[in-house]
Amino acid sequence: MADTPHQPSLPIADGGTALTSAAVDFARAQGVQASVAHSLEESRRATARGAKGATAQDVTLPDGTTFDLLAELDTRQRSRAAVASGETSLEASRRAAEPAVADYAPKPLYPPKFESVLSQASARALAQIASARPDGMIGDCDAMRQLAVDLDRVAPTSVSVLITGESGTGKELVARAVHDRSRRRGSFIAVNCGAIAPDLLASHLFGHERGSFTGAQQRHVGFFEQAHRGTLFLDEITEMPPALQVYLLRVLETGEVTRVGGSETIPVDVRIVAATNREPIQSIEQGKLREDLYYRLADFVIALPPLRARGSDVVLLANVFVERLNAEHGQAKQLAPDAERMLVRHGWPGNIRELRSVVQRAYLLSDGPLVRIPVLGRRAMPLHQDDSSIVFHVGMSYADVEREMLLKTLAKVDGDKTEAARVLGVSVRTIHNQLARLATGEDASHA
Repeated sequence: MADTPHQPSLPIADGGTALTSAAVDFARAQGVQASVAHSLEESRRATARGAKGATAQDVTLPDGTTFDLLAELDTRQRSRAAVASGETSLEASRRAAEPAVADYAPKPLYPPKFESVLSQASARALAQIASARPDGMIGDCDAMRQLAVDLDRVAPTSVSVLITGESGTGKELVARAVHDRSRRRGSFIAVNCGAIAPDLLASHLFGHERGSFTGAQQRHVGFFEQAHRGTLFLDEITEMPPALQVYLLRVLETGEVTRVGGSETIPVDVRIVAATNREPIQSIEQGKLREDLYYRLADFVIALPPLRARGSDVVLLANVFVERLNAEHGQAKQLAPDAERMLVRHGWPGNIRELRSVVQRAYLLSDGPLVRIPVLGRRAMPLHQDDSSIVFHVGMSYADVEREMLLKTLAKVDGDKTEAARVLGVSVRTIHNQLARLATGEDASHA
């Protein structure tokens, strides 16, 4: 995001001036800091200062060679070294082709190739910095810059927030960012309203007293009480039954809950952040969202863009996922040079969730240092899907497929689990078991 705390740096080493001049000009044009060294010793110091950046190195230096420096660096630092050389010896060519070298540009420098080398090095530097962000909010497009401004404005307040956006765009990440940047010291509690059986949702949200219904063997404290002095994130709010929306509105207006089967009113200090992947006004017209509840929730609306509308953010995010996988697996892989073209041309109907899945699979299938993105289709998911249709795509997990099929079918039959079981050709018990897994967070695909 635009408020990245550290600007990437690009230490540049050159025995002469040709590499230095071209590299400094290009780096600064990209908004990247550049430091210059003309010897191996200066390069050591510059590389140490630029630990979060990349390095552009000429092979021949007055007191040694680039390869002397690379041998001293750890694996992840070496993977960020772009080497330029005028040498034509077999030994220089062999060493320049080693996995320790991120990329190679022969001298005299051919501008397009050299720009490609430095562009990739800068992208990797930005990705390493971004991958360390604790809130996971990554991006540099106009929409993400505006999101940073909006979060700074709304997070410290107590107003309710409604987040809209397609599935997989990171709505829960934004909700967590609102909570983390707020002054609230209570817990952040997330609940997917579409993943809990409608007849159990009231108990989950507001709690229940012992004996209030069959199976209620002890008192249960609901999500509202658990989120006291904190934030309650209500994902897929349009999947909440209309009758329950009435009670939710009352709780929001009074600041009190009554457990199912109880009579005592319990004060709660809870900030609500809600989210939906549907168009809110259309949901109101379809009777899926009460208009009065919408206006109570939408004190401040944040609309997240689909990944296909975020331009080069897709490349930055892919590099971030590679960096995180490197940290997890102790590797120093990087995206292949042709990855940017493959990433930008795809429509990403599954948004960030799909991108993460594609990158992870490509990473695990890569035997060498380069992560090659497979050929992907160009189909983009329509902005608004018909309620009777489901869009599946390559890279979507089985868990996601099952979840979408189950929830869309339940929505189509107005929550009738017996009818949903008949339509899907499974038992009613299977429907209950799947809903229970979703409710307890076992659905690993949820983002």
